[in-house]
Amino acid sequence: TNPQLPIPNYQSLIPPSTLCWWRISLLDEVLFGKLTGLWLNLNPDRAFHLGSADLYITRILGTPQSSQPWSNFATYQQIYDRASETERNITFHLATPTAFRQGKFDSPLPTRDNVFKSLCDRWNTYSEIPITSEIIEYIYPSRFDIKTEVVKNYDTHSFIGCVGEIGYRILGDASPEIIKQINALADFAMFAGIGRKTTMGMGMSRRVMGNG
Repeated sequence: TNPQLPIPNYQSLIPPSTLCWWRISLLDEVLFGKLTGLWLNLNPDRAFHLGSADLYITRILGTPQSSQPWSNFATYQQIYDRASETERNITFHLATPTAFRQGKFDSPLPTRDNVFKSLCDRWNTYSEIPITSEIIEYIYPSRFDIKTEVVKNYDTHSFIGCVGEIGYRILGDASPEIIKQINALADFAMFAGIGRKTTMGMGMSRRVMGNG
């Protein structure tokens, strides 16, 4: 399966012995520490049961890999410390349908307010490093290559979101600290996802460098 694209035939049966990957994203640093010991002691010869299927875990990735860009680990402090104070270009790759709640309804349009308010709210919920949403005023869309994607029979109705790439640029007299905070949120997208239903696999996103 191509990890860059959502799977349109998600209801299709997976043939036996198919190599699959499963991504677990944790926003609570305490949980990661508790699971690390479990992962290190997994027996590759023991099957895990998921419904009627037997799964064998062959390896666990926790750092960036050239063949698997969705693998990584960082604390909130590390994300913040590594964030650039000068980079003004931000591009996101939206791999699974991404949508946002606006009032009583969903919107699949990744406006700067939808995207960065989602990231800012999630960051402030779990991090001890506060970031104000006022920094969003310095962010403007610069490019987009997106399309709508519909996941049918999701819950009791279809889920409509967008996939593809979208770029933003930091404009105006933003201070180095503001630029750093915006870049921290952009880097955080890899772990937090963007928009609604991220716990169900929607909004799976990551930053792509060099596409400003």
